[in-house]
Amino acid sequence: MLNIFVLSKISRRLLLACGLAMSVCAGVQAQTTLKEITYLLPAPSNLPAFGPWMIAQAKGYYEKEGLKVNFVAGRGGVDVAKQVGAGNAVIGGAIGDTPIIARSQGIPVKAVAVLGSGSLTQLVSHKDEKIESPRELKGKTVTVLAYTDTTYYALLGMLSKVGLTKNDVNIQAAGPTGVWQQFTDKKATAMAGVPDWTVSAMEAGAQVDILPSDVYFKSMAQAILASDETIEKNPQLIQKLVSATLKGMKDIMLDPKAATAVYVTQVPSYKGKEAQIQKTFELYNKYVYAGQKVPGMMDEARLSDLQKFYVTNAIVSKEAPLKDLYTNQFVGK
Repeated sequence: MLNIFVLSKISRRLLLACGLAMSVCAGVQAQTTLKEITYLLPAPSNLPAFGPWMIAQAKGYYEKEGLKVNFVAGRGGVDVAKQVGAGNAVIGGAIGDTPIIARSQGIPVKAVAVLGSGSLTQLVSHKDEKIESPRELKGKTVTVLAYTDTTYYALLGMLSKVGLTKNDVNIQAAGPTGVWQQFTDKKATAMAGVPDWTVSAMEAGAQVDILPSDVYFKSMAQAILASDETIEKNPQLIQKLVSATLKGMKDIMLDPKAATAVYVTQVPSYKGKEAQIQKTFELYNKYVYAGQKVPGMMDEARLSDLQKFYVTNAIVSKEAPLKDLYTNQFVGK
């Protein structure tokens, strides 16, 4: 009887232990079952411009929201808008300007967050050219990425504020590498560039002056885009993606050096180039991210002025209602 009792007691303990183990395993499995998301970016994700996204990935911010995010490169911001609008991706990256162009083409997307209060584009010139105003570019050569890119539109905006047009300047569409290489080789007086290109030019030996386009023309920073349908039917998903990405931006703003170390773990091709990445992040902090009262929030007045410029310059045919272009419901939370 004693043996039977002892065996019965051991069996109960084994059953309890097994049950507990199964419960723990089930809990771990539930925690590690992540919703897989395709996040469409306008260019390859290994560019320093996408630092907030890569840091959010490296630090597990998306994972903590229950998401497994796969980054895929599109062919520019308008292409991203088309894919997101068509439902081929639930979320995408572009510029705050992009919904203006997208809506004019019937693409139902909105900006759900803007990463900074500044413009992504700056006017970068050679220090010895002593360019203190876009007015001094008359008759000079300036490089841009492409004639359909926001760097080009930002340059046109800056020129318009000093009474110049594209016909007064020799604007060269030089592509993602040529835009800064031609400038570095002094084949151009200036470039309408982003911090990544500015640092590339500096690393190649260029001595530069940087004039923020905001001083003359308030184009926008990078933005997160979502479709009207996803915003309506799955706002919780958009909230998670926006919150995680903005955490990545805040990390860069708080400590560019520490953010660089994290970034290089996610994008190991930059190992040994930490100083370059840190400088790039510092330029983003200074010219793009800084000054936003609520991280991610769209400035409606700025967007309105920008849309008027796009219409006046026949980039789009007519204005769309501003509320069709953005929503701030996912920021400040």
